Amino acid sequence: MICFIFVFRNNNFQRTVYLNSASSISGKLYTKYNGVQYYFHLQSTNDSLVKENVRLHNELNSSFDTRDTGTFVKFDTLRKYSNDTARKLLSTEMRKFLYREAKVINNSVNREINTITIRRGSKDGIRPNMGVIGPDGAVGVVRSVSENYAVVISLLYKSSGSANNSNFGFSAKLKNSGEIGTVYWDGASGGYGYMKDVPRSAKLHKGDTIITSGFSAVFPENIAVGYIDTFRLSDKSSTAYSIRMKFATNFYNLQYVYVIENLLRDEQTRLEDSTRNLLK
Repeated sequence: MICFIFVFRNNNFQRTVYLNSASSISGKLYTKYNGVQYYFHLQSTNDSLVKENVRLHNELNSSFDTRDTGTFVKFDTLRKYSNDTARKLLSTEMRKFLYREAKVINNSVNREINTITIRRGSKDGIRPNMGVIGPDGAVGVVRSVSENYAVVISLLYKSSGSANNSNFGFSAKLKNSGEIGTVYWDGASGGYGYMKDVPRSAKLHKGDTIITSGFSAVFPENIAVGYIDTFRLSDKSSTAYSIRMKFATNFYNLQYVYVIENLLRDEQTRLEDSTRNLLK
């Protein structure tokens, strides 16, 4: 048993195989258990509002990419016209992000690697590496998928290494000034995380909002991540701040999430990978 735990904790491949094989079986158990629990949340959770939120997310301008008006108009586009009688076509925007709602049927917050099981799987279009958000902000990334269920690695993920070497950090920025940094979790409180590499020149204030930068293919830009609680320089010679932030998402009370599919992700990653190979 000790050897099994050691291998699982220190081998990403073994961990992924385990999650993939367990997600379908455990998902069915969580569904039955969660059905009873969900009954007591009916007053605070309205299914129709969740579906309406998905529709609104899918109509946001940030879900589309602006295209040259002279280019071919692809399926599922948003076209903007002038308000005068001429109704001139001003721009054509092709959908980039597609949102799907999903019910949470299991959620951990007390481990070094915390996961969320959702009641949507491959037959619903869910795939690994899709971003996941909640009503208030970023939640995590899909890790493994079965036909009817998916397991999400939440932002409450502590690397086996030090905080400075966290392998689950992702790009974020300060909403007010735009400085970029990396968000990670230290394994302590489920309500708080950290943002590192924010330049010393940044003007910081308690309560300032931290949002996704849009520099990855996982999350759209401007999704809330957290709010500044405290900040400090490690020493007088330090060139960057370490920021403690309160997560925008309440991981202790997740009922529904929204899974985000980047419809242009494969094209972007193929181009970036081929370019890096050319430069080697």
